Amino acid sequence: MKDANAILSTAKETILLESNAIANLANLLNSSFTDAVNFIFNSKGRVIVTGIGKSANIATKMVATFNSTGTPAVFMHAADAIHGDLGNVQDNDVVICISKSGNTPEIKVLVPLIKNSNNKIIAITGNPDSFLGKNADFLLNSYVSKEACPNNLAPTTSTTAQLVLGDALAVCLLDLRGFTSSDFAKYHPGGALGKRLYLRVSDLIKNNELPKVKSTDKVTQVIVEISEKRLGVTAVVDNNDKITGIITDGDIRRMLSKTTKIDELTATDIMSTSPKTIDVNAMAVEALDTLENNNITQILVTDTDNNYVGVVHLHDLIKEGIF
Repeated sequence: MKDANAILSTAKETILLESNAIANLANLLNSSFTDAVNFIFNSKGRVIVTGIGKSANIATKMVATFNSTGTPAVFMHAADAIHGDLGNVQDNDVVICISKSGNTPEIKVLVPLIKNSNNKIIAITGNPDSFLGKNADFLLNSYVSKEACPNNLAPTTSTTAQLVLGDALAVCLLDLRGFTSSDFAKYHPGGALGKRLYLRVSDLIKNNELPKVKSTDKVTQVIVEISEKRLGVTAVVDNNDKITGIITDGDIRRMLSKTTKIDELTATDIMSTSPKTIDVNAMAVEALDTLENNNITQILVTDTDNNYVGVVHLHDLIKEGIF
């Protein structure tokens, strides 16, 4: 069994080999890439991405990236295409065909069939002189000098290069479409990523209590309010529900370390007068940023009229999975 240093050496060699190959892709880009991007952007159809073997696996990821960034795409396995799935390709669709060699039997059968239907083909291949390279309408060169596999056989560096070119296409199209984070949220409503894009402060506070006291209230009342509302904090408000201060459980502990004569104290005596606040319509991630930047665990929430309407606690963000 290899020792740790030998394993790390192999891992580092793999990473460096692939990173150098990816960096070289920038030197292989030409007008065919920009023409392909513009053609997809102006197309009225979808993007059909096809390949065989490991290239097919890359194609499925490419399709997922296109779909999530505003470019409708469909995966079609090259072997299945010549056994019936070619019907997926409609009149205005653009076909991206991925193949390292560009000369596999399935590709040689599939390409003429696509061209006979007058669909444009974008080739991603490491062999521009291959059958695919010569018959494509747009050629994206994914050449790599060596696979990371020590036998130079298993698709490793070559599939990484294919993936990167797919990402480059998707990002260029995203940029052309003016695709925003709001657009992205429409396609990612689930999971932590989706919540970071659409969850607002108003969603966080709707199930929380509304702890508040007046500045003249006794500290004993403040302690009861903080304890009952279970948010570790209370706002200090005036008669119009405007915030005048904040008291946290930390303020209570610091007060008790200094005096035991709490009957003589009111909220005014221990409150902080410049609390951090956030608008009820702000994004939840903005609340998270404010908490982190100020090293606090709660923030008071106000409405458009600057009225006190709630509290966001760090635990609310953790519960939603966006911390």
